Amino acid sequence: MSLKCGIVGLPNVGKSTLFNCVSSGKAQSANFPFCTIEPNLGSTNVPDKRLEVLSDICKPQRTIPATVDIVDIAGLVKGASRGEGLGNQFLANIRECDAILHVLRCFDDGNVVHVDGSVDPVRDKEVVDTELQIKDLDTVTARLAKAEKAGKAGDKESAKLAALLTRYKAALEQGRSCRSVALVNEEEQTLAHDLFLLTNKPVLYVCNVDDASAVSGNAYVDAVREAVKDENAEILIISARTESEIAEMEEYEDRQMFLEEMGLEESGVVRLIQGAYRLLGLQTFFTAGADECRAWTIHKGDKAPKAAGVIHTDFEKGFIRAEVIKYDDFVQYKTEAAVRAAGKMGVEGKEYVVQDGDIMHFLFNV
Repeated sequence: MSLKCGIVGLPNVGKSTLFNCVSSGKAQSANFPFCTIEPNLGSTNVPDKRLEVLSDICKPQRTIPATVDIVDIAGLVKGASRGEGLGNQFLANIRECDAILHVLRCFDDGNVVHVDGSVDPVRDKEVVDTELQIKDLDTVTARLAKAEKAGKAGDKESAKLAALLTRYKAALEQGRSCRSVALVNEEEQTLAHDLFLLTNKPVLYVCNVDDASAVSGNAYVDAVREAVKDENAEILIISARTESEIAEMEEYEDRQMFLEEMGLEESGVVRLIQGAYRLLGLQTFFTAGADECRAWTIHKGDKAPKAAGVIHTDFEKGFIRAEVIKYDDFVQYKTEAAVRAAGKMGVEGKEYVVQDGDIMHFLFNV
């Protein structure tokens, strides 16, 4: 499953620094605008303590975590929708992503240049929002004219699309993003997805703070929280500089000691990756045995055959049934045989909706 989160924001807010902490890819990070030009793509493991527990129990030859792709995208400036800066390229790169990690500068430092000359994360957020909304308004207006014409000619699907586009257009003209428009049914959700609108993508606001504010935030974070209160969006507080220092530590014990001294239970990178995973609407199921313990990624709500297909397409085509063990039961009984003997093994068919943390074995015939 190839799904991508794009790290976006104004130039010089810490995007590339965060990307380097999070990802297997490496981006140039420097104190000048447009340090990033071409998007940098990297993959990162999704931290999951459950996989570690399963590995301790099964003692497999290999343990494979779930992964998520992260893209570091060039900084956006005012006028991007008209091609200013790297605008057209920036917007095209966002369109290819499934969700947005919007980095906002929430720290003062006279040695770090701000493209607009002063620190104001709410203003910065509005700059990005406005440029994406202008681009979406262009797209919606063009699509609406065609849909209305076809709808008047008797095309029922076009009429439904025109109704949705009309609501999107009204929201955009009011300065609201498309994600603020409520969708009334699955049919509208499908129509909305197929439009690939920039402001319809789920967003996580990442407040990049100074070291002293890494635990509880600061006045800048409070202002962001107030600005996004009606967006149904998450906010994550993180210090990119602190995370870069943690990333350079080779020993796990050193990293944990550093976090304790900072008053943090876990690194911001871990919380960012987990946030990206949630943002994409993903969850995990496991396969566990002597050969391999592995975390597999599926969408929330996926049924058993779909999950089987993530392992191999033949598993989905020839799906017969799934044997399911709940994570807590496996931890308690330690082996598949013991789980079965205790009557805790579930046998599920094609309509079973996979739950996060399920341990699964698929039976199939092709």
